[in-house]
Amino acid sequence: MANVGVIGAGSWGTALSVLLHDNGHQVTIWSIDPEEVKMLAEEREHKKKLPGVKLSEDMVITGNLEAAVHEKDVLVLAVPSPFTRATAKKMAPYIMEGQIIVDVAKGIEEDTLLTLSEQIRQEIPQADVAVLSGPSHAEEVGRKLPTTCVIGASTRKTAEYLQELFISKVFRVYTSPDILGIELGGSLKNVIALAAGIADGLGYGDNTKAALITRGIAEIARLGVKMGGQIQTFTGLTGIGDLIVTCASVHSRNRRAGYLIGQGKNMKEAMDEVQMVVEGVYSAKAAAKLAEKYDVSMPIVTQVNAVLFDGKNPAEAVDELMQRESRSEHDSLPWSEEK
Repeated sequence: MANVGVIGAGSWGTALSVLLHDNGHQVTIWSIDPEEVKMLAEEREHKKKLPGVKLSEDMVITGNLEAAVHEKDVLVLAVPSPFTRATAKKMAPYIMEGQIIVDVAKGIEEDTLLTLSEQIRQEIPQADVAVLSGPSHAEEVGRKLPTTCVIGASTRKTAEYLQELFISKVFRVYTSPDILGIELGGSLKNVIALAAGIADGLGYGDNTKAALITRGIAEIARLGVKMGGQIQTFTGLTGIGDLIVTCASVHSRNRRAGYLIGQGKNMKEAMDEVQMVVEGVYSAKAAAKLAEKYDVSMPIVTQVNAVLFDGKNPAEAVDELMQRESRSEHDSLPWSEEK
């Protein structure tokens, strides 16, 4: 049995807490919000973000960060991506040398263009930082529906330790050394999911969504490989797998925000209605900056940014994507007469 601290009591942190407890581990959940701490401690349920998923009486709920972190075998960092760095900075004084931190959020810092694990390493250099990602909506994990994810870590030993920590009969976990590829896939798919939601809001059909998913993963993989990620990662669970579920699911806050924008709301109105952090909005500018930095063509990302931040009409953005210059789907494939 491991002693685990879950830092962040939103839907994903709560769902993973229940999973880890079901696996036989001692779990402490931390929240920065005193009202959330009180509600979870008294109701043993996150009625707003994960209704129907009960917390066992022996799970500890606290607002004391030191108590949640101190002498834990593993820390699961589950705060929304815009708050990752600030939370890591607060945790740093309490982290032991080699203590494992698993980041489970998805995002890229706009100013620095760093992934979440890179931000954590900057703030807590003594930690052993890993990531957990994949097509895994909290609502379904909380209901114990079959789900698969990937653990990314710097060493096989850490990856396999965490694999055994999380794996269960309803939560299958794979391992990978490609932390960068995992994080890029998990972050950039949120931007594409906004585009898929916009298309739904405009009344477009399955053909459009399939095009956005397929061309979206092409954009993500182009950038990811150029940055040092592995192509296999983008064809796997944390690439195409996560992209499919985020573009298609009713649970996807990014798709939902995009849908509202396609219906005519602006970015702020859409985010206010979703009432949860829409991480694709925070990653969109970073994605565009990375595309420019690495000289990678990302037309969907470009148009999403124009709609979000420049007030561009969503239908015009789709028209521009459809009317781009004709080209081959895969430039690397030779024609028979050229072999």
